[in-house]
Amino acid sequence: MSKLSLDRVLQSQGFGTRKYCRALIEDGDVAIGGEVHDNYKALVETDGLVLTVFDEEWIYRERVYIALYKPANYECSRKPSHHPGVLTLLPEQFTWREVQPVGRLDHDTTGLLLMSDDGPFIHAQSSPKRHVPKVYQATTQDPVTQALVDELLAGVQLHDEPAPLKAVSCVQRGEHQLEIVLEQGKYHQVKRMLAAAGNHCAALHRSQIGGLTIDALGLGEGEWCFLEQSQLDLLVPD
Repeated sequence: MSKLSLDRVLQSQGFGTRKYCRALIEDGDVAIGGEVHDNYKALVETDGLVLTVFDEEWIYRERVYIALYKPANYECSRKPSHHPGVLTLLPEQFTWREVQPVGRLDHDTTGLLLMSDDGPFIHAQSSPKRHVPKVYQATTQDPVTQALVDELLAGVQLHDEPAPLKAVSCVQRGEHQLEIVLEQGKYHQVKRMLAAAGNHCAALHRSQIGGLTIDALGLGEGEWCFLEQSQLDLLVPD
């Protein structure tokens, strides 16, 4: 059981600076269980806490774990340079909480992106040592051939890698469609592997991380959801 002053609770949930949170409380904009609380010093139990701020309910979460269906032309950066950042797709509270992407998807790549304010979680999920499989749907410029599939499974040499990189699995899904499963998570890996194998990646979509699929989450492009423990458990490699 943990208790915090109400202003600290709001600040921890990303509603702004301590001063701003105190003003929200004193102005009567914060309620708990339907009752307005205007004393920012009041201690509240955080376990199971549901806040109402500006008539919108927020469940208290010590850390947030988010799945986003990333659209094309968004950058996975807190300081984007050429396109909007993925944080613009989330409520402003997450920027205050310093939520950041877990790994990166290129600006033109769509699909499942994890985000969190939990540093150890981000580090663990980003580590190549975890061998978490990621499933990609790639559209190729030239038709897919069996030779291409075989080469990606056998491994292709990239100029800055000491050893060939190979797909965990690679299945043709159409004349110009491949489903590729990777574990390494190297920079631009799918695109570079296809180029090294003599083809070109025209479009790329990530549909799954570990056992977590974007279809099961029911997200449309640009939509997001909190991940609960049962879904986080799907990210642990077998």
